Amino acid sequence: MMTKDLVELTKKHTFFSWSTQGTVVPLTMAKAKGVYFWDASGKRYLDLNSQLMCVNVGHGDRRVLDAIKAQADELVYAGPSMATKVRAEIGQELAEVTPGDLDKFFFTLGGAEANEHAIRMARQFTGRQKVVARYRSYHGATAGAISLTGDHRRWASEPGIPGVVHIFDPDKYRSQLYREGDGDEVFARRCLDQLEEVLMYEGPHTVAAVFVETVTGTNGIIVPPDGYLQGLRRICDRYGILLICDEVMAGLGRTGEWFAVDHWQVTPDLMTMAKGLTSAYLPLGGVAISGRIADYFEHEVYYGGLTYSAHPMSLAAAVAVLRVKKADDLVGNARRMGNVMARLLDDLKAAHPSVGDVRSIGLFGCIELVKNRTTKEPMAPYVGTSPEMTELGAYLAGNGVYAFTWRNLLHTNPPLTITESELRDVFAVIDKALAITDAASSG
Repeated sequence: MMTKDLVELTKKHTFFSWSTQGTVVPLTMAKAKGVYFWDASGKRYLDLNSQLMCVNVGHGDRRVLDAIKAQADELVYAGPSMATKVRAEIGQELAEVTPGDLDKFFFTLGGAEANEHAIRMARQFTGRQKVVARYRSYHGATAGAISLTGDHRRWASEPGIPGVVHIFDPDKYRSQLYREGDGDEVFARRCLDQLEEVLMYEGPHTVAAVFVETVTGTNGIIVPPDGYLQGLRRICDRYGILLICDEVMAGLGRTGEWFAVDHWQVTPDLMTMAKGLTSAYLPLGGVAISGRIADYFEHEVYYGGLTYSAHPMSLAAAVAVLRVKKADDLVGNARRMGNVMARLLDDLKAAHPSVGDVRSIGLFGCIELVKNRTTKEPMAPYVGTSPEMTELGAYLAGNGVYAFTWRNLLHTNPPLTITESELRDVFAVIDKALAITDAASSG
């Protein structure tokens, strides 16, 4: 099929997410391998965003494909009440890498569903209704998850589920609580004091959970200051509130540890995951459940379920992906290449006046672009884009780099298999591309 026909037929019969349908111009994708994919005309792109921060083991890993094929030959589907070989295997594989006593798992078909069930579990376990989330968060597009989401994508779905309270993020670059020269301890303390003030007004006895992306994802790769996550844990314990960490993007090796919480040695009560769990070879999400919550449901009915929970095909992909990550030390590679990427990001900040800030942890990174470094005026508004950001994305695509540009952010989230030479090649393209935003910057 010719590229033009492929695009026209796709647009004629399918509805695209987060889009004005008449303006959609999809990029074609015909095949993929490693950190690259090819469009229908044969042009190659380096996948700088792992599609949606999910293809962690890279495209087309034969070991994962063979495991999926073998599972199809053995057993394609079993209902969620069944015990299967692959269901037994996935539990063991995951329990080896999850922190603390998070060793029981409820499986969903994606991150949003995992977050929905985490909300439900928290409310049932605590007997409370309110959930505290953050303004720069994204937790999914289903009813509960979009209500927790702090960014503008929730507006169209409001009023949403009741009982959601939003607080501000520990964002050194944008937070009004940060003072130039503050150390992590001071800034973390201010953020935590603000949370406690909100809890006082809301009534901590009414709050079921504090629900956070451990490292904020699409809204800017906000890495919390040291002490922040530990402080959340202490506050939650003080008031009998559950700490829930959304690791849908940050988890499964992306940050250079198996889970982002491992950087701060914190074990949440519930932890959600998806994306890197199967590297998106098949849909799968999950809720990791701590011992005391698992024990509670030993004697209480959990009122939640899914037809496709623990689907054998998806679990087979997850088992294979986890084994590939362990065998190839991809978590270690994310850490090592993350150090390289951090230096490359710093180099861009030093060289380009339109780069206001760079943030990364492991291979989870972004560039925040501004029109003026002093005022920090964003290169694009909070809702929408700008000619400069549109041109930047087009330049990158034209030069073989598939990148995620969102508001005034350029994300750098490649597959965990990327090499140093591949990283340097793609950053050389970014370096040239930033001349576009530099031209719109007043310094």
